[in-house]
Amino acid sequence: MNHLQAMRVFVKVAENGSFGRAAASLDLSNAVVSRYVALLETHLNTRLINRTTRSLSLTEAGIAYAHGCRQTLEQLDAMESSVSQTATAPTGTLKLVAVASFSLFGLTPLLQRYRALHPQVRLSVTLLHRPVDLIEEGFDVGIVTPGQVTSGTLIKRPLYRVRGIAVASRAYIGAHGLPVSPASLAAHTVLASAANLPHCAWRFVAADGHEETVSLQPGYAVNNAVMLRQAVLADMGIAILPENHVVADLSSGTLVQVLAGYQIKGADKEVSLVYPGRRHVSAKTRSFVDFTVDYFRGEPLPAFPSLFQNT
Repeated sequence: MNHLQAMRVFVKVAENGSFGRAAASLDLSNAVVSRYVALLETHLNTRLINRTTRSLSLTEAGIAYAHGCRQTLEQLDAMESSVSQTATAPTGTLKLVAVASFSLFGLTPLLQRYRALHPQVRLSVTLLHRPVDLIEEGFDVGIVTPGQVTSGTLIKRPLYRVRGIAVASRAYIGAHGLPVSPASLAAHTVLASAANLPHCAWRFVAADGHEETVSLQPGYAVNNAVMLRQAVLADMGIAILPENHVVADLSSGTLVQVLAGYQIKGADKEVSLVYPGRRHVSAKTRSFVDFTVDYFRGEPLPAFPSLFQNT
């Protein structure tokens, strides 16, 4: 029996609560995973896992052994990493997941500059707007908004914060008038993120600190900020969007800020870089983390181009 491999397999089974999920994450067959666990139980002369047709659970001995295995394997990984890390150049495939709406126009310049510095690193990029388990789904790094990542122990490096503002097209305002207060939104068509349904409430804070909440029935909802912006540009109504999504549209006069004297509570979005919280990370991950943090220190927020600007 390969004792270290058996320990790694057992830890995966313990973490996933399933032979099948452990096998998939390790790229092994269910039979091989089951055999490793059985060999460990024979070697230790004790049952580590209680099995039923529908589920499995660790025995008391299994819980203690899983804890010890994790400590041993982490120490071994740290020892090997510390020896090789200084001599290892960034190489291999870096799997990156990023929030879709913030990445379509702002991510490519970052990746282009990183690849120019580290051509031996291949980039595999996935854009999502759903929650993601960074570790379970095998990503090295995430560029995400709060609540998008469901993994446990992660290192978080804030990159930038974007203010949310209410906007409408100049044509829409010309046809329907400009709202003068949050309450007057009831007479308008509002566009919303589908994530806020079925209860859509916009909370406005005046300059004197007075807060006003307006419950609304959106005429249009979509789960993508890019399409929400397109709906506003198509004169469909008023929406709350990240300011950097519409800065070019506001500058060109295509869009108009609505209720500019108010702050919109809960509308700001923080974009952060996250990665698994290990003592030692791979050279490719470390190089990307350091480069990205430095990049956003020196660069303006990524902005969407106006759809009506000259090309």
